[in-house]
Amino acid sequence: MNPGTIELGIIIPAFLAGLLVLSTHVPLGQEVLARGIIFIDLAIAQIAGLGVISAYSFGWQAQGCEVQLAAGGAALSGSVLLHYTEKNWPEIQEAIIGVIFVLAASGGLLLLSNNPHGGEHLRDLLVGQILWVNYSTLLPVAFLYALILFLWFGMRDSLRRLSFYLIFALAVTASVQLVGIYLVFASLIIPALATRNFSGPGRLAIGYGIGATAYAMALLISSCWDLPTGAVIVWSLAVLGLLFRSGLKMLPGNSRR
Repeated sequence: MNPGTIELGIIIPAFLAGLLVLSTHVPLGQEVLARGIIFIDLAIAQIAGLGVISAYSFGWQAQGCEVQLAAGGAALSGSVLLHYTEKNWPEIQEAIIGVIFVLAASGGLLLLSNNPHGGEHLRDLLVGQILWVNYSTLLPVAFLYALILFLWFGMRDSLRRLSFYLIFALAVTASVQLVGIYLVFASLIIPALATRNFSGPGRLAIGYGIGATAYAMALLISSCWDLPTGAVIVWSLAVLGLLFRSGLKMLPGNSRR
């Protein structure tokens, strides 16, 4: 371990990216868990990734507006499809989500099969490139997430079921390109699982705390030991979530939690 190798110029933007992702994913993850559609985030994220891969196949630049439109359009289309399936076949919704995820993932592999950089693109979509983000990258995401949070907390009671899918798609589209599919899923589900016996603002606060601590700890660990940052963050979220749940069980009167 060599603390002197920690570069704050890289760590701070990456940590801010994590906080941005958590800002929307913690409340949305709690809603996903409550609805029992756990893998919707993986499906939407993979559909957004398919949009990105499709844009790559046309030779568009990774940071170009065409790629953002392709990813967003694919995710929004996927969200409309999932809303339709929930409305018409709610009893098999989770199975349909799984099928859509597999189709999107397989479609991405087919599009990348003849791309000399296909493996690199696929890895970036799965594990992300959080250490490569900068402040100019975070600014438009911050504006988008501010709008999403306003709609979610300010107008949630008046939003229809389709609105949830559309908001979810917009949030996931941005986060997939910041941190990758694995971190999107972990940031949504693990804080929600860890706090599932709580409710109200307290649950949100604890979820945010677990997520922020995991991101900060993992960024430092990965920097000191030169480990894959995305993978370390996923494990840190899981370990902290498990420790939190274990700590609750040890408290007097909380043996059922």
